[in-house]
Amino acid sequence: MVPFRKMHGLGNDFVVLDARAAKLPVTPARAAAIADRHFGIGCDQFIIMEKPPAGADVFMRIRNPDGSEAGACGNATRCIASLVAEERGADRVVVRTIAGDLPVERLPGGLWRADMGPARLRWDDVPLARKVDTLHLPLALGPVSDPAACSMGNPHATFFVDDLDAIPVAELGPKLEHDPIFPDRANIGFAQVLSPEHLRLVIWERGAGLTLACGSGACAGIVNAVRRGLTGRRATVTMPGGDLQMEWRQTDGHVLMTGPVATAFTGTLDLEAYGS
Repeated sequence: MVPFRKMHGLGNDFVVLDARAAKLPVTPARAAAIADRHFGIGCDQFIIMEKPPAGADVFMRIRNPDGSEAGACGNATRCIASLVAEERGADRVVVRTIAGDLPVERLPGGLWRADMGPARLRWDDVPLARKVDTLHLPLALGPVSDPAACSMGNPHATFFVDDLDAIPVAELGPKLEHDPIFPDRANIGFAQVLSPEHLRLVIWERGAGLTLACGSGACAGIVNAVRRGLTGRRATVTMPGGDLQMEWRQTDGHVLMTGPVATAFTGTLDLEAYGS
């Protein structure tokens, strides 16, 4: 039996396993089975803490509910950082992912601020299937068109809309995620600008579907909004699960994300009960 934690950031929830002391036999199929909300524990992403490489305090491996591997997850980054910080009695830790190092620091009021690194704006960094302007993708479906794209360790496209409530996100999201312009699929954001300091956002996550919050999606949302001249570099991003405080720092292009973390419950699971 393997201990696990169920954690979340604004309702974006994770099953967390600790494989720092010994490697665990977690296959993509097992991760997907555990992530299933009907037959498993259920989560938006399956997280494995691994032995930290040089220069980091922990390595975080991220799997989507379909078993595919993700490069970044902002809400999970804060959750994992909070665990390691509590263990070490530290206020700052570095979480390494396959997309790079993410420094996280403790703030007053139970908040954590993660430096999600620089936004990548080149077409081949997203990546896109062909060379196009990432500020205006030639992509449209139903009532949405003209998204902006960037990479925050994984591919994102943001559609700006006048009325978010009028957009059939669950219908459009899976089609746009798999559009041929995204060779690795993409996270699809639908954003409504409420003011220059406030963005409302819903995300269809690649491999996960609709989630209550998406940290890297909020990063992409603020970056693309600033690039379009719609918001300032600091703004609140409101998602169904709550608010994140975002900043796209001008000095180095890094995106800072501030928000809460929570543990819902802990338990143990039998990995062999979830296939091979």
